[in-house]
Amino acid sequence: MDHAVPPADLTAGLPEDLPADDPQEARQAEPEPDPAAPAPLNVPRTPTGDAGVDAALTRLGDADHLATDGHIEVYEDVHRGLRDALTALDVRPGPPAPPSPPSPRS
Repeated sequence: MDHAVPPADLTAGLPEDLPADDPQEARQAEPEPDPAAPAPLNVPRTPTGDAGVDAALTRLGDADHLATDGHIEVYEDVHRGLRDALTALDVRPGPPAPPSPPSPRS
């Protein structure tokens, strides 16, 4: 008793005009990338040790996924953050407060 099932025809139902395994044809089938589409720049960001500066540099990565007309908002935000960090460096502590006069004893 042979109960073996015959192997199925693996090509049944497939179209006969499948593309050849030619790399030239495969390249033509792939859509061309849109040069105007957002593309990450993958610029490495080295930590500076200053939390405000590092946050601003990390924010630059947000521009990678935006169209160019969205970059200005990111750049202005980063510029503002870096300017604030530089301004904070210029703030020098003033001279110590003069000692308060002795209080009168009653």
